[in-house]
Amino acid sequence: MKKATLEKIFEYASMPVHGTLSRKLRKDIHCQVNDGKVYDGATFFLGEEFVRITEEEKGQMINTYYDWENIVSVRTIANKTQ
Repeated sequence: MKKATLEKIFEYASMPVHGTLSRKLRKDIHCQVNDGKVYDGATFFLGEEFVRITEEEKGQMINTYYDWENIVSVRTIANKTQ
């Protein structure tokens, strides 16, 4: 999958964080990279060479890094609207 396509997927699932280059997942949208962990409420930084996902868990800030070239799939998950 091309980097430009992946960027559009991440942009769809998130919104800009004011004053930064980061993006926060939209409310009620979850994101999964490469069939791994499902992220909820995470913040994404879309760098030139990598994607950083920051999440808070048990009072700790956890950063996970993905190389653009190693991202095979991105899944977005949202509640069905009625």
